[in-house]
Amino acid sequence: MGTDIHGLIECRWDRWLDEEDRSWHEGIDLDHLYNGRSYRAFGALFGVRDSASFRPLAPDRGLPPDVTRDAREAYEGWSVTHSASWITWAELKAADWNEAAAEVDECVHEYRRGADGAWEPYGDRTSRARFAEVSGLSDPRELERPGRTHPEGTEWRDGDQLFRIGRPTRRQVVEEAGWGPVWAVMSTLAGIHGDEGVRLVVWFDC
Repeated sequence: MGTDIHGLIECRWDRWLDEEDRSWHEGIDLDHLYNGRSYRAFGALFGVRDSASFRPLAPDRGLPPDVTRDAREAYEGWSVTHSASWITWAELKAADWNEAAAEVDECVHEYRRGADGAWEPYGDRTSRARFAEVSGLSDPRELERPGRTHPEGTEWRDGDQLFRIGRPTRRQVVEEAGWGPVWAVMSTLAGIHGDEGVRLVVWFDC
């Protein structure tokens, strides 16, 4: 059984109000914005299922003491939960998204030429059939995890396509395709409430 993430985006009026007048309110349920299961992303953000590749941004903080009633009720509605935590938009903005992982990735990473001619990340495990042809690897285990058998920096070029063994960045493992909608909502709310006035509260099951 796998591990899934749940939670809510919360916001509060940080501007124009005295501290005692500020309170957190529910923004939107995370399930409406993120429907993935990336253990590398869970690890890079919250230290869940993969705490070795990156220093987690917000590991195991628990629920905020002033968490909204909606979030607490949603959290308590699960029979088994763990690793509750939270992170503000200010912290997410300040994170080093270009930080490289501590370990070489077992997967091969694909790059393609950008408009300026530079190599741009395209994904991993995205062109397996072509990688098999270009690399000449035939063992299914090598094709699935070539980082186990080839040193960091090994490259296979195929015109405007490049396959490389290396260390992914935090930005690459917390993929825009999955997390982009979450960041877009938090950024929009931060434009109204301030960067410290928007936070993501999460917990995990199984």
